[in-house]
Amino acid sequence: MSLTMQIPLAVLLDLLLGDPRRLPHPVRLIGRMIEILENPLRKLTTSQRFNGSLLAVVIIAATGSVTYAALRFAAWIDPLAADAVSVFFLYTALSIRDLAKHSMDVYRSLKSGDLTVAQSKVAWMVGRDTGVLDEKGVIRAAVESVAENTVDGVVAPLFFAALFGPVGAMMFKAASTLDSMIGYKNDQYLHFGQTAARIDDAANFLPARLAAPLITIGALLTGNRPMQAWRICLRDHRHHLSPNSGIPEAAMAGALGVQLGGPLLRKGFLTELPTIGDALAPLEKTHILKANAVMLASSFAAVAIFTAARWMVEK
Repeated sequence: MSLTMQIPLAVLLDLLLGDPRRLPHPVRLIGRMIEILENPLRKLTTSQRFNGSLLAVVIIAATGSVTYAALRFAAWIDPLAADAVSVFFLYTALSIRDLAKHSMDVYRSLKSGDLTVAQSKVAWMVGRDTGVLDEKGVIRAAVESVAENTVDGVVAPLFFAALFGPVGAMMFKAASTLDSMIGYKNDQYLHFGQTAARIDDAANFLPARLAAPLITIGALLTGNRPMQAWRICLRDHRHHLSPNSGIPEAAMAGALGVQLGGPLLRKGFLTELPTIGDALAPLEKTHILKANAVMLASSFAAVAIFTAARWMVEK
């Protein structure tokens, strides 16, 4: 079975099942390995930058090696087993259903009038202090997370899957997991996590830029503002601390006609950031639904474009 069939099957599994919490999820295993190796490697040399770089290289290389070995072993057993293992790895690299689920949990909490629960739900999606957020702050955080994770959880895994198959998709997830666990600019990880953060930035460079036209297509397919998405993305994508995250957030802000960005609180410290987008409409609960619709439509566009490109290569 070719990748042009495996990728859509993996997407279908993700949409139907989401995160397989009762199965040994590869990404959770990657996270566990990072936890196990972090403290021993911190003590390896006096250079925390070297130690953290070594951790990043070991985790990414081990992920690629184990994925490749599993595929080869499955192929030795039976070609159908190799197809099944390949689809499984691709499926676990995607987060379409879970991204929609987490944001919908926030929406339902807000709709029921329970701001406290909504704050706790959105805390699963963002790395900021959510207990101080008002309703619009929670909505903003949810919409920003949906936009940003359209790259991390959808576009980038599909991009690397189309280029390099399950091995590429899983190596990307290893880089992304490293960044989410150690890629912080604080006293603990400033030097140790620097390489992990830079690898993640490099890995997301092209997928983030591909997200701009994909979100524009998503806005068109869902009856939102495609031209505004493209215009705001070009204008405001640099209004973000990340070299990549500003692109999908700006495109989403334009697509929905809302303003994102601005100040946020992390571990008690206020960070002043520029705003993204024009406030053509005030942020409302329904913007979480609209962001999800754009994300899903963008995901389907990505699947169609990347699998078509792969089919042309394989032809």
